[in-house]
Amino acid sequence: MGFGIDMAKAREIHKTNIREARDPKLKELDIEYQRADEANDTSKKSEIAAKKQALRDAPADSGIAAASDVAALKSQWRTDILGTSPYN
Repeated sequence: MGFGIDMAKAREIHKTNIREARDPKLKELDIEYQRADEANDTSKKSEIAAKKQALRDAPADSGIAAASDVAALKSQWRTDILGTSPYN
């Protein structure tokens, strides 16, 4: 009899990794937003706001809760918004 993976704990670790990856990205977007605000560029502000919301929503992605194993959980890393996966 072997030991299994505690998927609840693995999900929490995955969410922590997401939060750590998104923090510097949110800070960069805050600066971009301020610049767009100063330039009164409403379309750029909307684009930045959508990116920030996607980063905020990343830890609550339904795919994380649905992941049945570690491989499925790792595949939930959104490289399009979070960058390179820490699992590679």
